[in-house]
This record gives sequence, structure tokens and C-alpha cells, in this order.
Amino acid sequence: MEKPTPIDEPVKLDKYKYIMSRTDTKGNIEFGNDYFFEISGYSPNELIGKPHNMIRHPDMPKVIFKLMWDRLQQGKNIFALVKNLAKDGRYYWVTTKFEIKKDPMDNTIRSYMAYRQAARPKAVETISKIYGELLDIEKSGGMEASEKYFAGYLDSQRLSYDEFIDNIIGNKGALKLFFSAMAKMFGGK
Repeated sequence: MEKPTPIDEPVKLDKYKYIMSRTDTKGNIEFGNDYFFEISGYSPNELIGKPHNMIRHPDMPKVIFKLMWDRLQQGKNIFALVKNLAKDGRYYWVTTKFEIKKDPMDNTIRSYMAYRQAARPKAVETISKIYGELLDIEKSGGMEASEKYFAGYLDSQRLSYDEFIDNIIGNKGALKLFFSAMAKMFGGK
């Protein structure tokens, strides 16, 4: 299936609804809730079994997904602000918590859950500038150069990635409660 051509028009997200999906350890979609399919514009038959990067918007720096996969494969959960691409070419920004799911018998990672909610406009404004810089660096110097720049940026701010993203998304109050509730409802941490 070919990716759509992006257009500069957002999908309107309901701030009171959540988007969920689960992938296997290779990133292939195993499950999505109804709102996931509604917002993405794809049917379950079009996405189940396909790589989750089918909905990755080209405005997303590759280094952010490298960071995400590195953390998940180390058994660590991670938050990210992600711009996704709908089937019709529109985009939508989400605050996402990626969480590992382990087999209770042998403690091996068996899948990854993603809980998403509409991103706050201020968070999108802030992260868009940083993502733009990372994309420019990736175009000229590759992902390694982007990764080095991002690590230097975090060092200059004296922040870990987690502190950086928590500050941008405002991971406190209602948002923190939302992600805690999602994890409890669906067997996470």
C-alpha cells in the first residue's frame, strides 16, 4: 500500500478520546481501537499486520523513532510527541506513551502498546521547531548527525530526554492521570 501525499490540513481530534494500538516486537500492528482507525482513515483490514510506520508523517525526524525503539528494546517505556499521517494525507499530532508488554511466564517483551491523546497546541509549537532542526540535519548529515545534535541539545539544556519531553507535554495533572488510567485499564505500569 502506498503512503498518501501529505497535505497541510489537520485531522480534528477529540481531546476527550484516546487512540490505542499494539504492535508486535517488529512494529507490525496487531490491534487498534475504533478511534485509531477512525482518525487514521484506514480500516482494520488495511492496517492489521502492516508496519506502524505506515502512518508516520514525513515531518517526523527518524532519530525520534530510533530513540523510541532503543528505549523499548531496553525494556523502558517512553513518551513522545508524534505527527501522524492519515490515509487522506491530513495530519494529526498526538502525545503518545509507548509501553512494553511482557510475557508473564518468561518476562520477555511480547508487544508494545501506544496510548495517545490529542497534543496540546503549545507542545506542538515547541516541538515542531526542534523537529524541523532535526529533519534539516538528517537531510544533510544523516540520522547519526541528527542524533548527535539532539544529544548535544539535551546536554546544553541539562535535561534527560524524559525531563525534556515531560516539560513540553506538561506531563502532570490531567495528562498524567490519563496515561496512568490507560496503563491500569490495559494491564500496564
